[in-house]
Amino acid sequence: MRFAGIAFGLTILAATSAGAVENFPSQGVTVVSGKCSKLVVGKLDASKGCTGELASVTGPDGSVTFIFTSGGKMLGFQGDGRGIKPGSQKGTAQLPIDVISTGAGNKMSGVEAKGTCTFANPYAGKPVTIECSAKSPKMSFNGSFTSDGKTPRHK
Repeated sequence: MRFAGIAFGLTILAATSAGAVENFPSQGVTVVSGKCSKLVVGKLDASKGCTGELASVTGPDGSVTFIFTSGGKMLGFQGDGRGIKPGSQKGTAQLPIDVISTGAGNKMSGVEAKGTCTFANPYAGKPVTIECSAKSPKMSFNGSFTSDGKTPRHK
């Protein structure tokens, strides 16, 4: 899939188990199970209520959003999937973030922000960490999630 980029795709696919060759993030919604260890919006630490699932949503326009949830609310880190590049650690990639979405249900709002999400391929059959951080002119946003190594659900 074009969103992952050729360099990242080749790096990750080489490490992927033969049974589940998947690109991540992929078109549509992918839900990864595991443990959320950090979710902070400005001075509000929502880590305690952060759920054990993280969603990755890739839209038809190539946008990629990593969504953390806590207490019925969500925090989405969004960027252009065509900007994904290899990360500083082997087997990782970075998504440049340009929008943060917050809210619940139909009451969502977005704010321009700059940052990155660093991630690895959760289809590799081992735990991987997805870390996102971004700053807007008024506050910072941070999230950290470690998968349980199980195959993600794709919707």
